[in-house]
Amino acid sequence: MEPCKNLAAILEELTFDAGLVSQEEVERVEGLILEARRVFVAGAGRSGFVARAFSNRLMHLGLDVHFVGDPTTPSIREGDLLIVGSGSGTTRGMVNDVKIAKREGAKIATVTISPEATIGSMADAHITIPGSSSRSGKRTAEKAPSIQPNGSSFEQLTWLVYDAMVVDLKRALDQSQDQMDYRHANME
Repeated sequence: MEPCKNLAAILEELTFDAGLVSQEEVERVEGLILEARRVFVAGAGRSGFVARAFSNRLMHLGLDVHFVGDPTTPSIREGDLLIVGSGSGTTRGMVNDVKIAKREGAKIATVTISPEATIGSMADAHITIPGSSSRSGKRTAEKAPSIQPNGSSFEQLTWLVYDAMVVDLKRALDQSQDQMDYRHANME
């Protein structure tokens, strides 16, 4: 069997880029999650799919979590945290959500290629993901070369960063796998 060359190239890219993600930035966002009364997670497009998966895992950890835009999502208030996944940091709907959250006194965290962009400039904490954004035209200088369309490696590495955070949060919240499994959907 010949291994898939494209898959190997993507994994090599993600491995290189993962070495550029700051542990300190990750821990700062984890701290905000642990301090929050409720956690709201937002993202649009493919970044939204990744953000939705992260909110699902936070629910498995027993946190009071909501995905922005779902019909059952309550209003955000002081003491809450909004986590926004946006490669460009300028996604119009996400910028609006951040403005509302700030006005209500909530904390903001973002996972982005561009922490200096609009969302990052309003955030209390950020995690910088190396990548390229078609929307902003920005490419991180240290980013590994990619065979993928712009944005794909950002979304993939964001997923992995969120999963790495879940490992830390599981330990910090003293959650067992049995407790997480109990919260897993039983109607699908």
